[in-house]
Amino acid sequence: MPYINVRIAAPKSAETAQQVAKLLTDLAVSVLGKQREVVAVDVQFAIPESWFVGGKTVASQALNTFFIEVKVTTGTNTRDDKAQFIAAAYKGMHAILGTVTPTSYIVTQNVDGEDWGFGGQTQAYRYIAPQMK
Repeated sequence: MPYINVRIAAPKSAETAQQVAKLLTDLAVSVLGKQREVVAVDVQFAIPESWFVGGKTVASQALNTFFIEVKVTTGTNTRDDKAQFIAAAYKGMHAILGTVTPTSYIVTQNVDGEDWGFGGQTQAYRYIAPQMK
């Protein structure tokens, strides 16, 4: 874990998607302490003419913007970890996309270990399984 969902209001680009995936994977590992091989990043592009900030499209404001949603298991990161991730992700996205609106949002969500997992096992099971041996 984590699962990171990214929406970007900017011209669609495979290169941009790759840069964003690398940035967020690297931050999940270095800041949130996650294992690289289980960090999933889903990058999607939105039409800038359909994304509104302050009632105006970002296209009409000559801005790019983004929304990043990061799901982590409850109790695995501190608020300082999350604050550092948010600051570094915003700075990195600004470097990749150029001019971005300050109303580009990053949300970290804690999800109980019983409520999600991967490979057919919940995070809670992964935690207790080694203790049952």
